Amino acid sequence: MVVRRDSAVGEQGPSGAKKTAKKTNASVPRAAAERTPAGTEPATGRSASAAGKSAPARKAAKAAASPKSPEPTASPKPAKPAKTTKPESPTALVRRARRINRELAEVYPYAHPELDFENPFQLIVATVLSAQTTDLRVNQTTPALFAKYPTPEDLAAADPEEVEEILRPCGFFRAKTKSVIGLSKALVENHKGEVPGRLEDLVKLPGVGRKTAFVVLGNAFGRPGITVDTHFQRLVRRWKWTEETEPDKIEAAIGALFPKSEWTMLSHHVIFHGRRICHARKPACGACPIAPLCPAYGEGETDPEKAKKLLKYEKGGFPGQRLKPPQSYLDAGGIPAPPLGAAG
Repeated sequence: MVVRRDSAVGEQGPSGAKKTAKKTNASVPRAAAERTPAGTEPATGRSASAAGKSAPARKAAKAAASPKSPEPTASPKPAKPAKTTKPESPTALVRRARRINRELAEVYPYAHPELDFENPFQLIVATVLSAQTTDLRVNQTTPALFAKYPTPEDLAAADPEEVEEILRPCGFFRAKTKSVIGLSKALVENHKGEVPGRLEDLVKLPGVGRKTAFVVLGNAFGRPGITVDTHFQRLVRRWKWTEETEPDKIEAAIGALFPKSEWTMLSHHVIFHGRRICHARKPACGACPIAPLCPAYGEGETDPEKAKKLLKYEKGGFPGQRLKPPQSYLDAGGIPAPPLGAAG
């Protein structure tokens, strides 16, 4: 007996009974299929994936399936400005300046005026002669000058040509001769041959300005003063203690940072450091004891070994400026300068 197969009505068995065909989407009436959204059950319209799930799960699925409103676009963050160095407050400047002075005092406990002198007259004459030359050259020249003219009265009556010949090694010897002779005459005529101990009197003398006056007051009379020479001006600006360029304004600005009692030694510390380590063109940054406090660190040689070769005077094994330095300088390893005309 042949069994006839019919995919639409099932299989005809031997007994004549029909097997019911499985329902497929194809057996669903076309109209119903068109009304039923794709992916849903024909009878319920529910998502097939949600069928058989609990109510909370169905709600979660529905929420996930529903279109979401677009999230607001976050506005771009503004670019951060480049970091700038915060201006130093007046209090911070005072603290840093005083700390530098303390550090220098430990490095140069023997700091002193580097002009040889035995009395106020010799000091004021030597300071006038030191303009536009080195203290060493002055110290090599003044022994002959003071040997021949030991007092203001002697120098006031001197023959200018003879004085010029002695002062020739100092440079600008004609102008300097005129200054020291005029200075000596003023001391004899107005101050009985004595160097005055007041600033207002000193600055009236020929060839004497505030710098010279403070050198004399601080080192011959023990009265505090700030010596604003070329080294001092250069270093205090390099250290950002002041932006002033005129000596009088520099003196006022630096004087405001320190107690008056420290002014004279402060000047020595700064000038010593400028001559030995913090040079104008090639500072020895790698050998500098105050490098962490210096805003200009790196302007010079930072390699320690190379920086050591730049050191001058006693720090580098060379003679200092004075032929007759203080004993404390000699005890610290300082070496006297050679006299004029000495070999080497």
